[in-house]
Amino acid sequence: MPNHGVYVSEQATSAGTPIAAKVSIPFVIGAAPVQNAESPATVSEPMLCTSFEEAVEKLGYSDDWTKYNLCEFMYSHFKLYGCQPVIFLNLLDPATMKSTVAAADKAVSDHKVKLPIEAINDASLVVKVAGGTGTAYVKDTVYDTYYDGEYLVIELLSDGGHYTETSISVAYNAVTPASVDNSAVATGLENIEKCLTSVGIVPDLICAPGHSDNSGVAAVMATKAAGINGMFKAKALIDISTAASGGADQYSEVTALKASNNFTDEDEIVCWPMLKLGARAFHYSTQLAGLMAQVDTGNGGTPNESPSNKGLQCDSLVVAAGTEVKLTLAQANILNAAGIVTALNFMGGFVAWGNYTACYPASTDVKDYIIPVSRMFDWVGNTLIITFWSKLDLPMNRRLIDSIMDTANIWLNGLVGGEYLLGARAEFREDENSLTNLMAGQIKIHIYITPPSPAQEIDFVLEYDASYVTTALQG
Repeated sequence: MPNHGVYVSEQATSAGTPIAAKVSIPFVIGAAPVQNAESPATVSEPMLCTSFEEAVEKLGYSDDWTKYNLCEFMYSHFKLYGCQPVIFLNLLDPATMKSTVAAADKAVSDHKVKLPIEAINDASLVVKVAGGTGTAYVKDTVYDTYYDGEYLVIELLSDGGHYTETSISVAYNAVTPASVDNSAVATGLENIEKCLTSVGIVPDLICAPGHSDNSGVAAVMATKAAGINGMFKAKALIDISTAASGGADQYSEVTALKASNNFTDEDEIVCWPMLKLGARAFHYSTQLAGLMAQVDTGNGGTPNESPSNKGLQCDSLVVAAGTEVKLTLAQANILNAAGIVTALNFMGGFVAWGNYTACYPASTDVKDYIIPVSRMFDWVGNTLIITFWSKLDLPMNRRLIDSIMDTANIWLNGLVGGEYLLGARAEFREDENSLTNLMAGQIKIHIYITPPSPAQEIDFVLEYDASYVTTALQG
């Protein structure tokens, strides 16, 4: 039947909208006190958290960061830098990483006994009359238990019949955070491959504060950073140890330790020393992740700006023993020249100082050794993978190729217009797409990009111009 009238139909836009890869998403691995968490996260499974409160609910919290490094990171990233999200991977398993604490009498104060936070609040907790004889007290009838700060509290109930006891016998199991050692972290890093399927995000920063100063752990971090799921790029944030034994507690020792630990990978960003704010000491990598996220957020989620010369959340630099480090500009520049990011209190407070990845000075390829340039290459590559994944296995015809080219060039032109790139283009080159490759369904698109380098040296030339004397005095 013929149609009589005016009609409109719509056709899908040939040039799509790119799906920009998330940027400054840290993957942080280590130990958390999940024994005191309200809704404990599954051990060795990536856990996405968007706030400090959510992280505490799923991972627990302790101020003892030497045992629980994930707590250091959640405090820094959420509270000090106000950034989110973070992907945490807790390796501490209360079911297997525990020890038995034999029954012993504990003094009761204000009707309470405080056990260390490592105590596990489960059936292994047995409370009896002092001396450990007789029948165990019934929980919720004679006593109650709850975590409060750094303690598991046993509180005698007023109607439980033992409210006035001055001493009770307590036996329990306690988690052993030391079980999450460098070997466990190196093995656990394999779980970064689960991120896309588990939480729907691929991280682009890999952190293991307290463990990354180990050469074996750092090597695995760098390997993962080179290709998560075999394709996505990231940066491994590495700390150089500041310990007096086996570390570098003097700036003059740092360069040699970097070399001996083989911290020379283009996907590593190496940091020294530690940062201190009030009474709290932070691994530099922890705060650098927050600073990078903060800077990237200020640039519309684009990693084109260096974190160098941006404010850190610290009031001093320290080494592991607590000794303060005071770097001059010349000393900080010596570390920078060795491919080490440090901190400087020179004008207006402490700032990050350094633009080079760990491969400098061995590498002179700007896309590898300058942090924001290298990160832009990673981010552009990750975005192209995510955007065009849906095009895989479609019929390979001219319309498909043109659609990919148009989408890529429109996006790249937008980055140039926003001054995130100095220039960029996508080309489908005949010399890179042979007949046999095209027959096999293989397309190669050449992406040219030029991210801006940081202006890390500005020189002024001063000259006395005698002509101004004539102008000013003889005119």
